[in-house]
Amino acid sequence: MTAELWDVSRLRFEETDPPALTAAQRARMDHRWAAAVTANPTLFDGPVVALAGFERDGAGGLSVSWTRLTYRYRVLRGLPDAPAVAALFVAVLQPCDDGRLLVGRMSSTTSAPGRWQPPGGTLEPPGEGAALDLDVFRLHVARELAEETGSDTAADALVPGPVVLDDRGSLGFLFVAPPRPACELRERYAQLARDEIASGVDPEFDRVVLIGSSSELRALPGPLASYLELAAGRFFGA
Repeated sequence: MTAELWDVSRLRFEETDPPALTAAQRARMDHRWAAAVTANPTLFDGPVVALAGFERDGAGGLSVSWTRLTYRYRVLRGLPDAPAVAALFVAVLQPCDDGRLLVGRMSSTTSAPGRWQPPGGTLEPPGEGAALDLDVFRLHVARELAEETGSDTAADALVPGPVVLDDRGSLGFLFVAPPRPACELRERYAQLARDEIASGVDPEFDRVVLIGSSSELRALPGPLASYLELAAGRFFGA
């Protein structure tokens, strides 16, 4: 499956029940999760928004069904006869004032070590009974931007961009942050990394770079998030 990039003018979200698992499926899931945590003790079974389904109407409308799960459900991928589990995620394109774009490389303690991507992450669910909407997305992506790069941007300053479907069937909502000076972006990330390392925490990004073109992006050493080249191409006007 290849990634896709969509322009969406109307969004609708509907919460649905979690997928039902048989006892055998749940046992295999728990076994796989325990093995994953043994291999990477930083993994945690926190709450996430999972994608239950979506439908496009061909005129800019997108209807999304979602449900509340935890991270361990991700290990269902690849299990025979298990329900398909995809994610809803957010990402933010952070430009600098000279037109370049910030991307980061995921550290060895994350779920995708070595992968280059924009700041962002899997969406966390709103409070029980609360609706999922773009305001929830903005708050989450502002927090991810601060936690991964040290840049504190107000949620209402983030502009919604296109929606992406990645190569694993997960649905992502892109936002664009206001431009910042390149030196400020570097200094804020460096200070964040120093503070986290001093406190015994590995930064989520072990490196950030500013890229000025799609060709510079393709030249980065290591894998790219499946949607990153499409998103960067749109940003650079390709």
